[in-house]
Amino acid sequence: MIKTKNIRQTVNFKADPHDVYEALMDSDKHSKFTGSKASISRIIGGDFSVYDGSISGINLELVKDKKIVQSWRSEEEEWPKGYHSKATFLLEKTTTGTRLKFVHTGVPEDAYDSIKDGWIEYYWKPMKDMLEVRKKTR
Repeated sequence: MIKTKNIRQTVNFKADPHDVYEALMDSDKHSKFTGSKASISRIIGGDFSVYDGSISGINLELVKDKKIVQSWRSEEEEWPKGYHSKATFLLEKTTTGTRLKFVHTGVPEDAYDSIKDGWIEYYWKPMKDMLEVRKKTR
């Protein structure tokens, strides 16, 4: 049996929930903020592959501009072959933009630190840069 941990993070964006949702679900926008190839289905049961295939999974639940639930796996060494965790993104409109409540359950203990830090470094920071700069230049 695989020992797992859960990641909980909350991030505030100065952008509409629609823009945050699109950054996560639109292949081109996702590629733009990550600087790597992304292929993301927009249907429940559809596959996604991001960071040039190093992260992949399946869309389990999609509520436009509000919620994304995905089965999720990494190709990194510490990640057990064929094992999927679950990533949930909840988007809430705020007076200044969007609050993203993120929960990643079933993260293998050996990969926990790199995955936890990876969300901040490779998702939230570049998403903020893309969304908040874009908003300023509109």
